[in-house]
Amino acid sequence: MSANITLYQISVWVLPLVIAITFHEAAHGFAAHRLGDDTAWQMGRVSFNPLRHIDPFGTLILPAMLLFAHSPFLFGYAKPVPVNFRKLNNPKLDMVWVALAGPATNILLALAAALAFHALPLVPATSAQWVADNLKNALLINIVLAVFNMMPIPPLDGGRVAVGLLPGFLARPLARLEPFGMLILIGILILLPLAGSQFGLNLDVISTILRTVTGYVLGLILLLSGNA
Repeated sequence: MSANITLYQISVWVLPLVIAITFHEAAHGFAAHRLGDDTAWQMGRVSFNPLRHIDPFGTLILPAMLLFAHSPFLFGYAKPVPVNFRKLNNPKLDMVWVALAGPATNILLALAAALAFHALPLVPATSAQWVADNLKNALLINIVLAVFNMMPIPPLDGGRVAVGLLPGFLARPLARLEPFGMLILIGILILLPLAGSQFGLNLDVISTILRTVTGYVLGLILLLSGNA
C-alpha cells in the first residue's frame, strides 16, 4: 500500500475499526459483569466510548509502523478489559464465555454490515460509495479481528478459551505463556517470515492459515446475508 494515504481512505477505515475494537472490548466486560465479575464495570470499561479502549501504541502506532514497513501481516490491539477470573461464578467455564464474547460480537457486527448492503439503494447517491466502503471494511475488519483473536495463544481470546477447556496439565503451561504472548505473535507473524524471506523460504504459514480461515468465514457470512 502506498504511503500516500488519503483522507477518504482514513474515513472509511477508522470508523469501522474503532467500532469493531470498542464493541469487542465492551463485550468482554459485559460478559464478565453478567457472570459475576464487576471489575470492568466499576472501571468504566463496559462502555461504547472508544477512548476507554484504544491503546495509543497497540491501536494506532504499531499498525501504522507495520504498514509503512510493508510487514507481511498487520495487527494491533486495544487496552485489555480487566477481568478477575476468581470472581466469576464458575471461573474455569465462565472464562471461556468471557473470552468468546469479543469474537462473537465481531461476527455479529460483520453479519450486520453484510445485511446492511441490502439497504444501500436507500442511501443518497452522493454518500452511497462512502457508506458502501465503510460497510465493506466493517465486514472485513470484524472477521479478521474475530479470526485473529481466536488463535490459541494467551492473552488472545483463543488462548483463554483453550486454557478454560483443556485439562489442567495442558492448561497450566499454556496459561504461563501469557506474559510472552505478544512476543510470540510478533515472532511467528513478522520476524519468522522476514527471516525466511532472506533465505528464499516461505515461513509465513500462520498468516496463510489466518487468511484461509478468514476467507471461509467471509464466504459463510455473505451466504447467510444473501450477498453470495
